[in-house]
Amino acid sequence: MAFNGFSRGNGHPPPMADINTTPLVDVMLVLLVIFLITAPVLHQAVSIDLPQASAAPVPDATQAIRLSLDGQGNVFWNDTPISREQLPARLAAEAARQPELHLHADRNTRYEAVASLMASAQQAGLVKIAFVTDPAR
Repeated sequence: MAFNGFSRGNGHPPPMADINTTPLVDVMLVLLVIFLITAPVLHQAVSIDLPQASAAPVPDATQAIRLSLDGQGNVFWNDTPISREQLPARLAAEAARQPELHLHADRNTRYEAVASLMASAQQAGLVKIAFVTDPAR
């Protein structure tokens, strides 16, 4: 009495070891057809004629300070050279009106100079600091 169910001698074929992908392909094709039919229905645009208006742009309430650093460590306040000794006093004077500080740095500027400038701005009370980059350079 042998229990060998996988032998070929008893007339039964061996079990299939491959996955039948035909039902999967059928379901995917049906879903594709459903999506192709429903996709144009989802786009519902209404054509309306909007009125035209013209207005002057609203002036920016906050004035930004443009602070630039070059590769040699020179500082420029709105494109005007300023010494590092004058910078903390000038930042403290401007901190009362809470302007934004736009920081421009040359590609060759050392990080130490940028960090020092940011620390001076923070000590003066400026909290809005933006880094401005030029992708063309």
